[in-house]
Amino acid sequence: MNRTFRNPIMTSGADPWMIRHDDGYYYFMVTRRDRLELLKSRSMTGIAEGLRKTVWLPPTEGPGSRELWAPEIHRIGDKWYIYFTASDGSGDSTRRIYVLENESADPMDGDWVHKGAVNTERPGLDGTVLQHNGKLYFMYAGYGHFPEYGSAIYAALMANPWTLTGPNVLLTKPEYAWEKQGGMAINEGPCFLVRHGKIFLVYSASTTWSDDYALGMLSAAEDSDLLDPSSWKKSERPVFKKSPENSVFAPGHNSFTQSPDGTEDWIVYHAIPESEGGSQRRQPRIQRFGWTTDGEPDFGIPLPTNSDIPVPSGEE
Repeated sequence: MNRTFRNPIMTSGADPWMIRHDDGYYYFMVTRRDRLELLKSRSMTGIAEGLRKTVWLPPTEGPGSRELWAPEIHRIGDKWYIYFTASDGSGDSTRRIYVLENESADPMDGDWVHKGAVNTERPGLDGTVLQHNGKLYFMYAGYGHFPEYGSAIYAALMANPWTLTGPNVLLTKPEYAWEKQGGMAINEGPCFLVRHGKIFLVYSASTTWSDDYALGMLSAAEDSDLLDPSSWKKSERPVFKKSPENSVFAPGHNSFTQSPDGTEDWIVYHAIPESEGGSQRRQPRIQRFGWTTDGEPDFGIPLPTNSDIPVPSGEE
């Protein structure tokens, strides 16, 4: 009998980040606002019942003490790093991306050492990293152009996992109507796919509480200069958007992973189960996606809420 699961995979949680490590486990984080929580599981669909640990509590006041958002865990070299957004509670101008480091082989063990804020040129949020061709790149959603738009995505080279070197280069800003829904023009939440000789930068557009929050995409040849904006081609339309017929609204702020046996690609994202449900209703979801004959990702449409979906290949 074929096993199935249902979305959402967790009752609540925004900005889901899931990776499959070579130890055979999945590691998962979502926004908890007042703490950083790490989950560990052998399966994607069972992540909510996995081992759970609070790995970081912020200081009681000052920089980085409030509004902990969008945590991501990465393995860089032989160490673990967590990137997260935080502020001092006084508004966007104090919002930065902070970094934690852990030397343990298992990120659920050992000590997480605070390395401080990434030295971005602008206040911002949603920091992520790309390891490619021996270089480490940092991408984030930077503020600084109100009222034309709320945030845009910048890229910079890293000297180490917590320090930028060189300029912060603008890669994409809100240009199309679908990037300006909900009362603000937003590009945020960058993440990456590297496949078929290309690098795909997938990002979220419009306000997260809008039904029309959606995913956009840039693509570049993998041997191109990733800090040259002209290397990137931007999709004129969203590549993943709401499905009213399936009761899925505001899909976005995603990550990517693979099935346990490595044969399937999966997108991990949050969405809202009813129109105008508000950002407090965001829930983590997962679904398999494929590829076009041109070698580009085809995310399809969000699968119906509470429908039976085959579990990822190789899941026990």
